[in-house]
Amino acid sequence: MWNFKYKNQYLNYVSDLMQDTAVQSMRLLPQHRAGVSCYHHSVLVSYASWRVCDLVAAGAAARGGLLHDFYLYNWRDAASHPGIRHGSQHPEVALRNARARFSLTWREEDIIRSHMFPYTPTKVYRCLESAVVSTMDKLCAAAELVGL
Repeated sequence: MWNFKYKNQYLNYVSDLMQDTAVQSMRLLPQHRAGVSCYHHSVLVSYASWRVCDLVAAGAAARGGLLHDFYLYNWRDAASHPGIRHGSQHPEVALRNARARFSLTWREEDIIRSHMFPYTPTKVYRCLESAVVSTMDKLCAAAELVGL
């Protein structure tokens, strides 16, 4: 969908995640705008976060960014996630799903858990990468909504 200048270096961090069938299934889930899937949104957030964090823990930003919306249901269809308030609870669902499939560092877990801060005020960032991914998530969502 996008042409990333440093794609090969980026893939060193996330290619194992991208090959996972559950991660690929995110391609079927809608995101902020028609024509943008949860997978494509997550890749954009992941890549942008990785670039910003290149001098710190870029791997955690890339991996956590890719899995930040790993909730695996259509958030627009309430019947697909009964009993879950998507806006506030999807980070915990995504974290539970990611833990079940992958070995995560504490930074990756924090990125997933806190990416909706301040909407989820008790899930404050514990590392710089979490703040970066959360910010990139909001910027990418806004760009998607306006069609950039």
